[in-house]
Amino acid sequence: MIQQYFNPAQWSVDGPTALMAAVSLTIGLALAYLAYRVIFAIVSRLARRSEAKEDDLIVERIRPPIKWAFLAIGVSFAAQANPVLESIWGPLGGFLQPALLGWIAYNLVKALTAIMELRLGSQDPVSVRSRKTRLAVLSRLATAAIITITVGLMLFSIPSVQAIGTTMLASAGLAALAVGAAAQPALKSLIAGLQVALTEPMRIGDLVVADGHTGRVEEIRMSYVVLRIWDQRVVILPTTRFLDDSFENWSRRNEELTGPVFLHLDPATKVAPIREEFLRYVTEHPLCDQRSANVLMTEAHPESIELRLAMSAKTIGELWELRCDVREHMLGWLGDTMPEALIRHRLEVDAANARASGN
Repeated sequence: MIQQYFNPAQWSVDGPTALMAAVSLTIGLALAYLAYRVIFAIVSRLARRSEAKEDDLIVERIRPPIKWAFLAIGVSFAAQANPVLESIWGPLGGFLQPALLGWIAYNLVKALTAIMELRLGSQDPVSVRSRKTRLAVLSRLATAAIITITVGLMLFSIPSVQAIGTTMLASAGLAALAVGAAAQPALKSLIAGLQVALTEPMRIGDLVVADGHTGRVEEIRMSYVVLRIWDQRVVILPTTRFLDDSFENWSRRNEELTGPVFLHLDPATKVAPIREEFLRYVTEHPLCDQRSANVLMTEAHPESIELRLAMSAKTIGELWELRCDVREHMLGWLGDTMPEALIRHRLEVDAANARASGN
């Protein structure tokens, strides 16, 4: 197939003809490169005069593919004036031009995605997470579409591939059914990725609990989601898991949460002093946002009672630190002020022996 398409025998020419072809090619490339430098010098100067950083970013992203596109245009003009170049560049140009267009489109998508992310810096954190999730999923979808279309155009520029495609067109219906059946998991993941981007059950940066793992959403791909848990381990979960099953999202609206600390104490413990000390400590703590602070007896058993000390903070991380501080302080305060409230299950062998011996 390649030998029929790129046949070296048709390129054999005599010396003067080859020299003319080389001269035409050189002139075409030189003029194209000169035009590229002049145009991009003007564009770069305009971008530098602009206060927006987005202009510089777009120029830098599209500069490499545009340069090669100018060179390809120069070769095309030279080939129109020289039959030898036309015989060589004709098949090559049909193969390379879709690749250059796809490269330009790919870099434009990446540049626009980066620009949108730059503009999210000063917005509300919840809105930033929402927009980042949509940008990540939709940009990957656009990238996949560009690559697929580019490869298809490159392949269909080859006459042999076109002939095969025409021959197989009659059986396209059965082939589509077979491919659809075989690619059902991939299509399901693709649809799940789109649904996550549009409905946003979770976003990049959200703290979620799924399959017994608690962590931040670090990446959302079309087929899987990456969670980073507290000890820096990475948990990979399929995207469909978040649509087919329930999960907890602790930062869906914001990160303001209320968290408890449980104390199991002796049934004869007086609760009022404990409530007073807890409220004094938590209202003075810098991490408490004062939205919630109370003490409730949630359980009462013959051998113990359970007190729930509830408190709130602005972020999930601050709430965790606040709960740890309250737990440590209250146990220390009980040990110093109300030691009888702490439940003890110890075997004091020395004291029992002393009592038995009558000492």
